[in-house]
Amino acid sequence: MFSEMDGSPSRFVGLDLHKEYVVVAAVDARQQVLLKPRRISLDDLAEWAEGHLGPEDAVVLEATGNAWFVYDLLAPLVGRCVVANPLQVKWIAAAAVKTDAHDALRLARLLAANLIPEVWVPPKPVRELRALIAHRRQLVRQQTRLKNQLHSVLHRHHIHLPPGDPFAARNQDWWRQLDLSPSERLRLHQTLDTLAHVQEQVRQVEQELRRLSTRSPWKELVPFLIQLPGFGLLTAMTVLAAIGDITRFPSARNLVGYAGLGAGVHDSGQTHRGKGITKQGRRDLRRVLIEAAWVAVQKSPHWKEQFRRLTRRKHPNVAIVAIARKMLVALWHILTGRVADHNAEPERVAFKLMVWSWRLTKEQRGGLTSRQFVRYGLLRLGLGDDLTHIRSGQTRRPIAPPEEVLALCPELRLSS
Repeated sequence: MFSEMDGSPSRFVGLDLHKEYVVVAAVDARQQVLLKPRRISLDDLAEWAEGHLGPEDAVVLEATGNAWFVYDLLAPLVGRCVVANPLQVKWIAAAAVKTDAHDALRLARLLAANLIPEVWVPPKPVRELRALIAHRRQLVRQQTRLKNQLHSVLHRHHIHLPPGDPFAARNQDWWRQLDLSPSERLRLHQTLDTLAHVQEQVRQVEQELRRLSTRSPWKELVPFLIQLPGFGLLTAMTVLAAIGDITRFPSARNLVGYAGLGAGVHDSGQTHRGKGITKQGRRDLRRVLIEAAWVAVQKSPHWKEQFRRLTRRKHPNVAIVAIARKMLVALWHILTGRVADHNAEPERVAFKLMVWSWRLTKEQRGGLTSRQFVRYGLLRLGLGDDLTHIRSGQTRRPIAPPEEVLALCPELRLSS
């Protein structure tokens, strides 16, 4: 695969990616240029790569919009394919002269010197889930903007909101009958129509997220996250998309740093003081954990007590970040060990599993009824063996006994 002497590649290839083309350059281990920079159309890249790249090559490209397409194309052909963090590459090798040719050679030389700051290459299921989560976030932002536009109409004309949810279906006629000028009525009706369209798109995306939650690799992990206070299905899928493979984090501390929830430090000369969190990590993971933490400190006795102790000496906003960090540490242990949360309340977890089951089709539940699906999740978690019902207000909902589900799913006996 590599040179027989030391197992290292004989050629280091740098690719500077653009929308329509890529600039390629290569050096050897002694930084001698083997391939002068040349431009190749993306349409011709596959043919060029098959004729010019081989197992003795190591290739590097920066993480850009089309990086995964190029990575998937080249990785099977070469001995090693690396995706570089573009911001860190800029820090390492800032240059006064910046051209496509210089960038391609710079990447090749950094790879030869083993100085490339690599990023994790997520497998396709992770990429697809991340893209779907990001798409939903954009739709929700658009939905919020449209609602704000409608609120501004009422504000301009001093019109009071209708009772209940102003955007509920029962209030559509109320909006459309407002006494407005013809042009403003036209704008309002079109905003309402656009809002309804975006809301339907959000619904379809969430439907797809529910479907994915019952498919590998996510179905094995979702129950372990749903058990956590503050975690619903959307939160669980967002966290899983951000983390990807938990085994790439050797410790909880690494995961905390990845989320940007670790504490910063200022250490210079005689000065040593702590700072706030670094915020250098995945913003979506950090945001969703803080949202979950706010729910947890209201619903979970354990986290409520933790929050009460922290707020004795910290501002609530600072304390909630500390709670989010602690929850992330717990999450690392839970996913790494595939174990139940030490503070899990079986009945509350069962109710969350029941809500999840109500939003799935029978096929997505693997042919199980809702009561069997709940028991299946509890057996996976090792919780609630003696739980027979879920109480919700005045309602008691039965769940299937363990033996009924074990008879239908014998693989649970093997994994226990």
